[in-house]
Amino acid sequence: METPELALSRAPAAYACMIVRKPAEEVFRAFADPAVTSRFWYSKSSGPMVAGAELHWEWETYGASADVRVKEVQDARLIRFEWGNYGQPTTVELRFTPRAEEATFVEVTETGFEGSGDDAVRWVNDTVGGFATALCAMKALLEYDIELGAVSDHHPV
Repeated sequence: METPELALSRAPAAYACMIVRKPAEEVFRAFADPAVTSRFWYSKSSGPMVAGAELHWEWETYGASADVRVKEVQDARLIRFEWGNYGQPTTVELRFTPRAEEATFVEVTETGFEGSGDDAVRWVNDTVGGFATALCAMKALLEYDIELGAVSDHHPV
């Protein structure tokens, strides 16, 4: 059993997941190909998610952007990237696990959060909410061809 001291010494991680009723190849492509991703998450990308890519993403609604370094890509299985302030980057791992009847279990884990107390909790909470929103929007797009606008409506300006 883990002691409370050990649990507190580990850096927090954010986690969101969802079943998408499409094959893993299609769900993976939704995150790897900016022509698809820009329909549910960010508004612009400088290129596709391929290993070694250094990308720039924009969320025009918010006037926000992020620089992204793609660390690893396993076709239809995994995308791992680093983003954020490179003085304090975090790592995001997208896992795509095939399920029966052409469904895919998508898991998003972000690690590398620094800080403590309220700041860390706020950061992790925002991340979980953001990825849960993006996953719901992706599910609507892939399963029903509906562009929800959920990410741009998540924090109205």
